[in-house]
Amino acid sequence: MKTPLLVATLLGLLAPSLQADPVKMIFDTDMGNDIDDAMALVMIHQLAKRDAVELLAVTSTKDHPLSASYIDALNTYYGYPDIPIGVVRDGATPEEGRYNAVGSRKDEDGNLLYPHDLTSGEDAPEAVGLIRKTLAAEEDGSITLVQVGLFTNFARLLESEADDHSPLSGRELIEQKVNRTIIMAGAFQTIIHKTKHLEYNVVKDIPSAKKMAANWPGELIWSGFEIGIHSTYPWESIVKDYEYLEKHLLKESYLAWVKNPPHDRPTWDLSCVLHAIYPAREYFFTSPKGHVSVDDEGRTDFVVANEKNPGNDQFLIMSNEQAARAREAYVQLCTQPPN
Repeated sequence: MKTPLLVATLLGLLAPSLQADPVKMIFDTDMGNDIDDAMALVMIHQLAKRDAVELLAVTSTKDHPLSASYIDALNTYYGYPDIPIGVVRDGATPEEGRYNAVGSRKDEDGNLLYPHDLTSGEDAPEAVGLIRKTLAAEEDGSITLVQVGLFTNFARLLESEADDHSPLSGRELIEQKVNRTIIMAGAFQTIIHKTKHLEYNVVKDIPSAKKMAANWPGELIWSGFEIGIHSTYPWESIVKDYEYLEKHLLKESYLAWVKNPPHDRPTWDLSCVLHAIYPAREYFFTSPKGHVSVDDEGRTDFVVANEKNPGNDQFLIMSNEQAARAREAYVQLCTQPPN
């Protein structure tokens, strides 16, 4: 039997959005480093169909040509083939990843199983330029940034200078155009009885993480490692809920990622999408405002705001009941037919 909160979750997700305007979003991902990046992008597309979000651009911090190609395959598969895609240059993770090649699989006649146009990230624009172009074209204070990968692109955006897209510096452009930034990074609660956890998205590019934590102008909301391990995606859904298609890009990608099935995969990145689009629906609590710092090892520490340091950072907090609601939301959105 579903609880009233779970029923409310289902009704809210399946009904048309009640928001006055869709959330205008730039999604920054390290697509290929974990499967939850793909699932988070699927959620965005499904909620875009409900006019809850408008995805303006996707940028990748994974420096492999198939990362952007996979993003384009997924965008096309879900009915959004023309979303601009930008890529990092000289990024921290150049490996292919276990599932990015799934988007480029071909049938026996040599045709793409999942058709798309961008076959290599080498043909995509550089990420920071695309972000600057996208921000410059939108109204002031209208953009939500979601970062679920490394800090490279947003840190470089922060330090960028005036260009053909805008006479503003990166900092000025963020201050003028961005209303909220939600990132999957760090750890703010005990992880498996340890009070120190060095989280992947931080440690892979510590200099960029330190710059962004110390200098980001405006509200910065962190979804820590503990949120993802508290809201795993059920393996049962993977094996049962995607059978309406013989070949399903998300399912095939999940299977390519998982080394030892059955596996209920922690879903870190999905939390950022859910909170970015539905911040008032209490899928998560938020900490008091304060400041997050990153040390030389990549450890994240949070200090509550005071008179000397007002702070613009918060981190997400999740109860057991909220975890159940979020998990149900993830399943219902990811398993909806693609196009």
